[in-house]
Amino acid sequence: MDDYQKEIADLETQVERLVEAEGDARTIAELTMQLEILKTIHARALDLYSRGLKDEGLRYGLRIQGYGDWTIDNVYAFVYERSVELEPRAHSAFVGGIQAADFALMLNP
Repeated sequence: MDDYQKEIADLETQVERLVEAEGDARTIAELTMQLEILKTIHARALDLYSRGLKDEGLRYGLRIQGYGDWTIDNVYAFVYERSVELEPRAHSAFVGGIQAADFALMLNP
């Protein structure tokens, strides 16, 4: 389990506890949205990382954009930062934008 999976698991536990305790609905909704975003970013980072293990061009693209060597932490940072830069929209459209974004293309110089 990497640090990002641990963060996601911790947040899932927090949401489950709030639901069981009948906590504030707004807080539950906000944390649930945050959880969905983190899961989506993590999945996209893992996918890009796996692709980059076989593609020197992706690794080069990450380096020249200032993210350093091809590590899961650096790839996650890239995907996270590019996700934040996507056009702000409603939550479901934002998550869909992350899912649809071509992060590999963003790495090609």
